[in-house]
Amino acid sequence: MAQLQTQIGAFHFDNCFMNAAGVYCMTREELEQIEQSQAGSFVTKTGTLEARPGNPEPRYVNTDWGSINSMGLPNLGFTYYLDYVTELQKDPSSKPHFLSLVGMSPEETHIILKKVEESDYQGLVELNLSCPNVPGKPQIAYDFETTDAILKEVFSYFTKPLGVKLPPYFDIVHFDQAAAIFNQYPLAFVNCVNSIGNGLVIEDESVVIKPKNGFGGIGGDFIKPTALANVHAFYKRLNPEIKIIGTGGVKTGRDAFEHILCGASMVQVGTALQKEGPQIFDRLSQELKSIMDEKGYDSLDDFRGKLHYL
Repeated sequence: MAQLQTQIGAFHFDNCFMNAAGVYCMTREELEQIEQSQAGSFVTKTGTLEARPGNPEPRYVNTDWGSINSMGLPNLGFTYYLDYVTELQKDPSSKPHFLSLVGMSPEETHIILKKVEESDYQGLVELNLSCPNVPGKPQIAYDFETTDAILKEVFSYFTKPLGVKLPPYFDIVHFDQAAAIFNQYPLAFVNCVNSIGNGLVIEDESVVIKPKNGFGGIGGDFIKPTALANVHAFYKRLNPEIKIIGTGGVKTGRDAFEHILCGASMVQVGTALQKEGPQIFDRLSQELKSIMDEKGYDSLDDFRGKLHYL
């Protein structure tokens, strides 16, 4: 039987599947459902310095092909999630976890990360660079100068395993430029990708979500080709020590197989998890194992990154 074990840095996971930040991760109760599921890990809701209610509702709508959202970073504050994952790591039977964080300014980001550095938490940290941070500026990771400056300062004091969550890039030169920055730092992973920003979904004659006059991030089926391109582009460009988490359009074992084929070490599930619930991880695991058995692959290493070209 095919096995789904994987590794990021010094952390071993029995299963390559996990939730995407934003889905089944707002409360301890939701995170506990992922912890008890077939998933190999969970990532917390992206925690900010203070708790945030997020944008007015409706702010998330499912569609036939996926979803649109403009959540506005609702969360219970980073200390809520830090306390929980620190508590869990005391249990030797607990899985390794990812603590997702971002400040509403670079200054807040450093305040948060310094508190995590001083804490007892020894797990993985995901710095969310795919959220707007400064008024009038793009998402952090689209501003290469700011990204470089933040990472340079972060790694001047932060010694724990850290990765970054990225928005989708669409230009080859941007893959080159972003990878050149990331390769300068001891990142544990990059997560490709967050939703495709500022889509618009219309029903009858109206937008379907309230914030930003209906503009929101697109997830689900439409995002998979973009996500796969980002996973493979960074797999080919980043130092091999920097692992890839593939996120976007995963609702079947075949989708996950393609992410790993493009170079992903783990695979996150967002829209499909929101629709189906944590039991999805059992189905996805069985579907992926079936594909691997059919092709004669015993482990993810047998085919990770081995995408064929014409």
